[in-house]
Amino acid sequence: MRQGAEGAKGSRRGGGGAAAQVHLPIAHFVLALAVVAVWGTNFAIIKIAVSALPPLLLAALRFSLALLPAALFLPRPGVAWRLVAAYGVLIGVGQFALLYIAIDGQISPGLASLVLQTQVFFTIGLSMAVAGERVRPFQWLALLLGAAGIAVIAAHAGGDTTLVGMLLVLGAASSWAGGNIVGARARVENMLAFVVWSSAFAVPPLVLLAFVVDGWPAIRHSLAAASPATWAAVVWQAWGNTLFGYGCWAWLLARHPAATVSPMALLVPVFGMGTSALLLDEPLPGWKLQAALLVVAGLALNLLWPRWRAARLGRDARQSV
Repeated sequence: MRQGAEGAKGSRRGGGGAAAQVHLPIAHFVLALAVVAVWGTNFAIIKIAVSALPPLLLAALRFSLALLPAALFLPRPGVAWRLVAAYGVLIGVGQFALLYIAIDGQISPGLASLVLQTQVFFTIGLSMAVAGERVRPFQWLALLLGAAGIAVIAAHAGGDTTLVGMLLVLGAASSWAGGNIVGARARVENMLAFVVWSSAFAVPPLVLLAFVVDGWPAIRHSLAAASPATWAAVVWQAWGNTLFGYGCWAWLLARHPAATVSPMALLVPVFGMGTSALLLDEPLPGWKLQAALLVVAGLALNLLWPRWRAARLGRDARQSV
């Protein structure tokens, strides 16, 4: 916790994190890895959930459970309400409503976990335009390696997706990137409270959209027919992905440049495709493993190059004394 507090102070001194350290401390790296593991495994769970619930209803239930009862125990975030509202709408409506609609027959879970990671590029582009962050050469190379892995997967994609599905997930990715920038700009100490209270601004439009798109008869029927497994998937969406996942992700973005944290999400397709293969019997041929190696190589370069460079400079400085 001391290390996290010091990182937060450094972020504030650096004007929103642009001058903060360009590598993740080990504890922050493990936390980020846990988040992307939860997010990656969630794509198969989403597929299971939307087979029983309409996508917009699923999103409304997810953020309702994220809001209550947690909001009764967490203080209101000490930031402008416009930031709280913007985060809630971007993540709740922009990202997940579009993603759920896409996975409901428009795109396979494994491919969705891939396409959604274009949020890395959207985030870095927005951080450059809005926060003035500078992307270092090794980070460009890391992103190129990750993009090569994504390109391998995209090149082998078959008829399990549609153009509409791709566009929906790209829209979800851009909304996620916008949420990343808002979360970094908010810079609040209690990011879990920020995520929980932002859900209050996601629920009303999601409920309204569910009634308009699906209608009350479909909503009533799906709720009455929902099995315990369906409700477990909803709870996993709310507590695992929203409270744990986005609370921790926003906390990391408040302490590190977006260009350092966001490439971690390139591991999401690895977990996503692996879980889909195990739970949904999606094939896992050799080209997928090759793509995963490229993604991991990009991640390793992004995380380890600054440490290697700092160690080398320190060693050279000691030798010159």
